[in-house]
Amino acid sequence: RVTMGTKIPPLVLLVFWMATMWLVAWLLPGSFGFSADKYAFLTWCLFGLSGIIGVVSLIAFFKMRTTVDPLHPEKASKLVVTGIYRYSRNPMYLAILILLICWTIRLGQPINFVFPALFIWYMNRFQIIPEERALQSKFGSHYTAYCQKVRRWV
Repeated sequence: RVTMGTKIPPLVLLVFWMATMWLVAWLLPGSFGFSADKYAFLTWCLFGLSGIIGVVSLIAFFKMRTTVDPLHPEKASKLVVTGIYRYSRNPMYLAILILLICWTIRLGQPINFVFPALFIWYMNRFQIIPEERALQSKFGSHYTAYCQKVRRWV
């Protein structure tokens, strides 16, 4: 049995990262000329993209009648490789990343751009790699072939 590297649900991590970013923006004076209002349209477009990717990702899992629980990939009954999963192995995490980028822009504190990068590192290390080990163990060569065709993020 493969164990996960983390026991923190991704949505809890999202709230933690967003709160941390807000705190950084609140504590650090000035925005070094970065105006969130100037990028409002971009922020809304990215927000919509994040929502679409997130919903489409979930629908794919529900259609296949398999678990969406990221802490227990061993419970997966099927390997989802259709729809958006033809382009990204982790579109749900991609949706969260895009949301963090939106939040960074909205807060108007450029130093916060480090947090989406840290999110990618954290998710790869503590969520995605353990998930991949569990899925490899469960689905074997089918998962290997899928990984060779489709990238982790995009």
